[in-house]
Amino acid sequence: MSVNPDAPTQITSFDWVPDFARGFVRDLRPRWACEEMGRDYCEKLISATQRPADHYLDQPWGQVPVLRDGEIQLFESGAILLHLAEQDERLLPSDPQERATVLSWLFAAYNSVEPMLFELGNVDIFSAGEEWAKLRRPGLIEHIRGRLSRLADALGDNPYLAGEFSVADIAMATVLREAVEAGLIAEQPRLAAYLERCTARPAFGRALAAQLASFSDEPVAA
Repeated sequence: MSVNPDAPTQITSFDWVPDFARGFVRDLRPRWACEEMGRDYCEKLISATQRPADHYLDQPWGQVPVLRDGEIQLFESGAILLHLAEQDERLLPSDPQERATVLSWLFAAYNSVEPMLFELGNVDIFSAGEEWAKLRRPGLIEHIRGRLSRLADALGDNPYLAGEFSVADIAMATVLREAVEAGLIAEQPRLAAYLERCTARPAFGRALAAQLASFSDEPVAA
């Protein structure tokens, strides 16, 4: 289970990103799912600085990942995770209530948690030093703390969000990693332990190593 140029499953990724983004680009999510499933995949590496014109036909905003799975092609990491998980009951149970719980948490990761952390990245990285960002940050941090506190309460003493490890944990763990540098995860011991448990999985380690290995040291000319 690894990157295999002959695999019928293809993940489109960037061939270079700045240092702060390495290990956080969203193609990490389908890579992790494939590793959990034991499925080989191949890479289609494109330039992040000069994105090919035809890539916009596959992803309207030029982002990654895009997944090609045989005759099926789709974009958006959440949709890709759902597509892959539907092929493996270890990631998405067939029991109606268990499935519903996993899907609820999958969407919660992307709709109730990630948008705030995306905004924090904009404040701390892309708009650092701007006056509006300085004014926005304190309120944003408190709002994120509230969301993370509720998440920790919901997790309780459970090892994973929906009982056994599932596709929801791939989504949530990759989202929560974005809050580590700001110190927000360390404030929530349950979430810190949860994140450590998820990222200690061998499949995550392989997915992360594969993504990092795909990056060149400098931007590649288109």
